[in-house]
Amino acid sequence: MSDHDTLYHQLFGEPEMVGQLLRGFVDAALLDDLDLNGISRENSKFHSDTGKRRESDMVWRIPRHSGGDTYLLVLLEFQSTSDPWMALRVLVYTGLLWQHLIKEDRLLPDGRLPPVLPIVLYNGKKPWAASDTLRPLIGLADGSRLWKWQPDMSYYVIDEGRLAKGDLAKHRGLVALLFRLESARGRKQIAAVMNGLLAWFAANPAYSRLLPLFTELLRSVAGPNMLGLRFPDEILEVRSMFAENFNDMVLELKKTGRRQGRKEGRQEGKAEMLQRLLERRFGSLPDWVVQRIAPADAVALEEWCLRVLDAKSLEEVFL
Repeated sequence: MSDHDTLYHQLFGEPEMVGQLLRGFVDAALLDDLDLNGISRENSKFHSDTGKRRESDMVWRIPRHSGGDTYLLVLLEFQSTSDPWMALRVLVYTGLLWQHLIKEDRLLPDGRLPPVLPIVLYNGKKPWAASDTLRPLIGLADGSRLWKWQPDMSYYVIDEGRLAKGDLAKHRGLVALLFRLESARGRKQIAAVMNGLLAWFAANPAYSRLLPLFTELLRSVAGPNMLGLRFPDEILEVRSMFAENFNDMVLELKKTGRRQGRKEGRQEGKAEMLQRLLERRFGSLPDWVVQRIAPADAVALEEWCLRVLDAKSLEEVFL
């Protein structure tokens, strides 16, 4: 795998990232019975006996509220075009997983096979065009009696490039920021994503281990668009970060051009950081708070961020 692909694999090797992927980009009805807080990584080497192991294929075990487990297959596709045989690959992969579970006596309490949810995460430039089921790949006429003996398989596709940017902006998690970063063009957009990342890590220091991965991915995506790119070496305590280190944590450019774009990018990041901190401190925000934040300038945003630390209510923040 390329360095970029390896970073993706490392990121989606983290349960927090997989949980956010499911919650944010998979139909909620599919997740009703799944306990995403109990998700755990499974060893996927079981399929190496029949061929070359794909480092981008991962298996996760998710407990079900109703009992037993569901196994999540995450297949990361980094090719420029879709794989026309993906449904067959998913079928073979699922069969190998089930054989592995049978061998280890890890079936459901009633002796049946546990269900599987296969997800293909695709970041190619061209839209995903492969069939998401196996039947169209089989050369049989409609109505043929042989269909009774043919296997079938389906998978769920998340095509990053076809996700609406407006919808991504509504998501506050790392996965949405990752997808925004992949589609960002130019310094202004990349700076805005970076500010969003800094805001998320400031509000979620428990996941600071992921920060170096996003640092490298940001460098990989930004390329020549960014000069002097810098992330903090560690997540600082929130108060001192706002009081002393906020400007140091924001993207630095060696060139002084495009000042307006840089200013807007920073301001968007501060607004996102404030909203994240407010949600973490006070829970879901009423509409009047969001409407108050949207038109605010950088000075007001920084002042409100500092007030979050001591305020006992939302009203006190905006006095």
